[in-house]
This record gives sequence, structure tokens and C-alpha cells, in this order.
Amino acid sequence: MSGRIRVLVAEDDDLLRGSLCELVTADAGLVLVGEAGDGAAAVAAVRRLRPDVVLMDIRMPVLDGLAATREVCASSSARVLILTTFDLDEYVYEALRAGASGFLLKNAGPPEILRAVRTVHDGHAMLAPEVTGRVIAEFARRREQPERARFDELTERERDVVAAIAEGMSNDEIAAALFLSRATVKTYLSRLFDKLAVRDRTQLVVLAYETGFVDSLRR
Repeated sequence: MSGRIRVLVAEDDDLLRGSLCELVTADAGLVLVGEAGDGAAAVAAVRRLRPDVVLMDIRMPVLDGLAATREVCASSSARVLILTTFDLDEYVYEALRAGASGFLLKNAGPPEILRAVRTVHDGHAMLAPEVTGRVIAEFARRREQPERARFDELTERERDVVAAIAEGMSNDEIAAALFLSRATVKTYLSRLFDKLAVRDRTQLVVLAYETGFVDSLRR
């Protein structure tokens, strides 16, 4: 199992859960460590099995996916990838705020699901393009200006890195655009996570949109 991404599937639909488990099991780079049919079972399984990535449904019995995501992100280092449908944008927004690393649609194909698992495991955001615009609009609507002070304390180069991350650039792309080494980009990221008190790149982007920092860059 060494080097393989440990995945837990949390989905209350037996058929879909079975399909997701089969998909994970069939990939040589992943290992299925467990499955759960409700949010409470998912939280317990994360504590017991310590997966790297959790595929988390939103609408589940006992404890919904939003509450489960909040507990998982508060008590473990597992990355949560939300499974959603078009009518759940409000939940997606709250899940991202709770610490989720991204979301994908339930009708996503196997290659997209596997890519999403690897993407969030590597610390990047995975946001389904079909609903990203509406989620970002929700960030803007709920903007929390007092939090903006955190960005005022950043250096000019740190602000450049945040802007690049908000545009979806990879570490290599940021390095090329800002004439930095890849190691230096990683150092900046670590420093930004500490300064802004965020868990990962996804949470950094959430904060940048919520506070209006991204909008300020476009003026």
C-alpha cells in the first residue's frame, strides 16, 4: 500500500457507493480503506482508518455531508471531495467553508473522478466548472470585509502568489510567471497558509474571494 492514496467513500446510495468503491479498487494508485452509508459513520471511519481523501456525499442520513465534512476537516488531515448535483450549490459553498478541498458532480465520468481524487490529494482545489461560477458569486454575496485585513499584511510578492493561485495556476506555472524556483513557490505557500490561517490552497482561494481581495486585483 506504500505510496498509494487511501480513499474512503461516503455515500448513502448503495448502487453509487458500490460503483465508486469499484472504481477506486480498480486503480493501481489508489486503495479503498473503507466505505460509509451516512455522515456519522463516515466521521467514525475517518478517525479509525485515516484515509487521505474522502469522497463525501452531501445528502446522507444521521449526519449530513456538510456536518460530516466540518468534523472531518477539524479533526484530521484528510482531504474531502464533495459529491454534488446542480441543485446543491448552497451546500457546496458551506462545505468549502467547512474545509472541503473541492467538489465534483455525481454524473462525472470515471477519469474525472480519479483525477479529482489525485488533485485534492496533491493539495489543489477541484471545482466542477459547471457550478464554479455560482459558488464564486455566493462568495462575493457573503463577503466578509473584516477578514480583508489579513491580506493587507502580505508582502507584494505574497499578494502576487495569492493572485496566481486564485487564477488556478499550478506551482510550476506560478514559478514560471513570477520567475521563482518551484521550491521558493512552496515556501511562499507554506508562509501564506500560516499568515492567512488557512488549511490549503482551496481555503486560501475561498478567503480571497470572500474578502473581495480577488476583486481588488481586477480594478
